[in-house]
Amino acid sequence: MTTTNPSPLLSPLSIGGVKIKNRLVVSPMVTVYCDTDGMATERFIAYHETKAKGGWGMIIVEDYAVDPLGRGFWTPGLWKDEQIASHARLTERVRRAGAAIIAQIYHAGRQTSAGLIGAKPVSASPLPCPAMGEIPRELSVAEIEKIVSQFGDTALRASQAGFDGVEVHGAHGYLIAQFMSSYSNKRSDAYGGPLENRLRFPLEIIADIRKKCGPDFLIGFRISGDEKVPGGRAIEETKAVAIRLEKQGVDLLHVSAGTYESPWAIVPPMNIPPGWIVDYAAEVKKVVSLPVMTVGRINDPFLAESILRSGKADLIAMGRASLADPDLPNKFAEGRYEDIRRCIGCQQGCREILRRNEPIRCLVNPTCGYEYRQEFKKAETPRKITVVGGGPAGMEAARTAALAGHDVTLYEKADRLGGQFAAAAVPPAKGELSSYIAWAARQVEKLGVTVKLKTPYTKEICRSENPSLVIIATGACCASPPIPGIDGPTVVSAEEVLTGRVSVKRKVVIAGGGMIGCETATYLASLSRQVTILEMLPTIAADEESTRRFFLLKMIDDQRIRVLTEAKITGITDTGVRIEQNAELFDIAADTVVLALGMEPENALAKELEGMAPLKIVGDALKSRNALEAIREGFLAGAQA
Repeated sequence: MTTTNPSPLLSPLSIGGVKIKNRLVVSPMVTVYCDTDGMATERFIAYHETKAKGGWGMIIVEDYAVDPLGRGFWTPGLWKDEQIASHARLTERVRRAGAAIIAQIYHAGRQTSAGLIGAKPVSASPLPCPAMGEIPRELSVAEIEKIVSQFGDTALRASQAGFDGVEVHGAHGYLIAQFMSSYSNKRSDAYGGPLENRLRFPLEIIADIRKKCGPDFLIGFRISGDEKVPGGRAIEETKAVAIRLEKQGVDLLHVSAGTYESPWAIVPPMNIPPGWIVDYAAEVKKVVSLPVMTVGRINDPFLAESILRSGKADLIAMGRASLADPDLPNKFAEGRYEDIRRCIGCQQGCREILRRNEPIRCLVNPTCGYEYRQEFKKAETPRKITVVGGGPAGMEAARTAALAGHDVTLYEKADRLGGQFAAAAVPPAKGELSSYIAWAARQVEKLGVTVKLKTPYTKEICRSENPSLVIIATGACCASPPIPGIDGPTVVSAEEVLTGRVSVKRKVVIAGGGMIGCETATYLASLSRQVTILEMLPTIAADEESTRRFFLLKMIDDQRIRVLTEAKITGITDTGVRIEQNAELFDIAADTVVLALGMEPENALAKELEGMAPLKIVGDALKSRNALEAIREGFLAGAQA
């Protein structure tokens, strides 16, 4: 990386004897890339090595369990000596690429399940985590002392594996946080009650690490500035904790938020504004002299730079931003701002998949988690490639094929690129989707792809151009089931509403309470329409990612949108809809009926082109799903063209 960029974001910093080349840090994120015994795999190593090569100053590797019974996922582990060698290969490659690397060490406590660890979870008190539901076993003093020693032993193994330090995970409701907070700690012995007692466990852990690892080993501590739960710790008490942590010898504080009961605070979705908890770090920074790191939906280097300039933090952790673009620091340093691919807070690949204890991915970066496969390479013989459809899958296919060196033409029947994403960006709190469209469109342009808008692709065009391959990414269209009156003059699709192609009158019925219907409802309610959602299932927005669903349902409630579940539409008239609910028929008045009854693949073109050219169908044209799968398929189609 070469740079003349004078940004403070690129200035070096030394912490606890560790030299960090810039202020950009990859925050720890569970990946499920290690094997079930916590050993580092090539997938795990290549993923982190790619970020190091991308210019990040420091990488914090997630959730090294101090005990196999303390895992909440299939996380890495350093609970035994046999694990050292595999993780030493990780640190060697990351440090060789220029980044400092520290291991986050943790014990999940009650935030796990017997099904995962094969034993009853443990905690400070026998209180179930509201999100997990299992009643844990209260730890005895002897068991607490053993876990303290396990943290120290794990840190020592981290040092032996080549890590520059450790970050003690005292945030997000894990075991250390369970002891620190009166929300979860109801003990009355030396480890419970007043703050001094509740801090005994983490302070003993820090002392044990320092004793075993020496004075030059970096010890960081992650803490939730506000737990965002009733009775949980808030920022003023966190500041008091920070003072004690500094006195105990912590070198760096990493200020986050939330517990498993407030998951939206741990991994905030696009509903949360970027940099939303920066002021927590600023408050902590007022009472300590050691470096403070902030985090939380920071997805833009200029935002990160402004935080540093304001003096609110010393380092900026950008976890999901590093998923979206592992080369972000290098691009920023080189002034390639428009090439930075930003996280949009969709949660589809990094959180929703993780909840199933499966390897994470990234919607906007289809190579995330697949770095070890080295799937992309330059074409030996450039070919003539046609892509039909300018949605996310089509743009990614065109971009990747052009990167490979092919001659690419992209056809889109609409007057702009974006496909369903363009409409999806319209509802409240969804605007960041447009940043991906803008990025992809700019990359396609820079790579010399010929883009033909307002041009439906036909057999005649295919015959005249004779492409080597046609990638069909025509997306999906609104489903139109056989309901009497569904073709009436008052009936429109959600996409038509969101793209402004139709006007909507005062009283609106949304037919379908899935994600699209609910988000369209909130958009229309924001325009002062009277909205009713009709859904056949017992719940609405069941297909929405869980943290975004939390905010979506709250918005529906706040906007006083009427919701009728287990309601079947039996007919549509010019004055409303007739529904069946609880074996009763009744009418609901409506000036406009908006269809949001699901999507169907729009792939008739594939049948028309059969035999004319080699075809590859991707995205919703193959099967209606989410953009995570569509973009990945578009990438593979372009890479394998």
